[in-house]
Amino acid sequence: MIFTATQIAGILNGEIEGDETVEVSKLAKIEEGTKGSLTFLSNPKYTPYIYSTDASITIVDKTFEAESNIKTTLIRVEDAYKAFSQLLDYYNMVKMNKTGIEQPSFISDTAKYGDDMYLGAFSYLGDNVNIGQNAKIYPNVYIGDNVTIGDNAVVFAGAKIYSETIIGNNCVIHSGVIVGADGFGFTPNEKGEYSKVPQTGNVIIEDNVDVGAGTTIDRATLGSTIIRKGVKLDNQIQIAHNVEIGEHTAIAAQTGIAGSTKIGKYCLIGGQVGIAGHLVIGNKVRIQAQSGIGRNIKDGEAIQGSPALGYSDYNKSYVHFKNLPKIVDRVYKLEKKINDNE
Repeated sequence: MIFTATQIAGILNGEIEGDETVEVSKLAKIEEGTKGSLTFLSNPKYTPYIYSTDASITIVDKTFEAESNIKTTLIRVEDAYKAFSQLLDYYNMVKMNKTGIEQPSFISDTAKYGDDMYLGAFSYLGDNVNIGQNAKIYPNVYIGDNVTIGDNAVVFAGAKIYSETIIGNNCVIHSGVIVGADGFGFTPNEKGEYSKVPQTGNVIIEDNVDVGAGTTIDRATLGSTIIRKGVKLDNQIQIAHNVEIGEHTAIAAQTGIAGSTKIGKYCLIGGQVGIAGHLVIGNKVRIQAQSGIGRNIKDGEAIQGSPALGYSDYNKSYVHFKNLPKIVDRVYKLEKKINDNE
């Protein structure tokens, strides 16, 4: 897509300083800008690059004052960083504004979908599927029977949505996500052999949830695995059966949450965290990366380590962990000195 300085200024309510007709078709860092690219300057650390960049258009704050000649056309706005983010949102909206049904694809006679849906090639909509307005379903997506997906949802290529799943409005499901696979339910007999426990529940994902690539959310054994509104899940996360994640909690990559654990609202959970099953994690809890959680956590706690300790306690303890060889050596010397005196 090609945009002129005039079009960009109109989108951002900005003021042009330079060539109003100059065109851009790509984005670039200010230090790597080339002809035909758009960039921005918000961090003063990068100010020197504005005098050498070959970017055709640069978004800057209204307060920016040039100290020498500039080749790039400027668009002045109140906040360059926010304006650039706004422009990215607009670019994505235009880029993803696909409609229509590509072939080959399969739509059950009992499936329903709203206006302006996009269905990519080789996708599958099962019986009694119900998809809302302006949904975007990219190629090679499987949507099983009795699935409901809300308005403005986006399901990227290769995602698999198992039967009975409910996904709300404005959700984004990235490539490789699997929603509704069986939970890890098996029971051993007296021989040590395992029999499968049927997983008859479903998954409910409320509005405004983002699910990163390769993440798996298992269906409940009974009832529902629930992802509350506004939750943000990174790539390659495992969420087991009957887990509930509270509103606006954010979880980083490679975290694993075992069955029936309840996580509160507004929590921040770092990467590679392991959380045992049947626990209750409070609201506004902060868990540092690579922590192992084997106990209930109260509201507002900040914890780290495996098994996890209070964040401050962990940092104090770590001073001793790293000095442990020296401490042990000192203890041996003291013991020897005491024994010699005796």
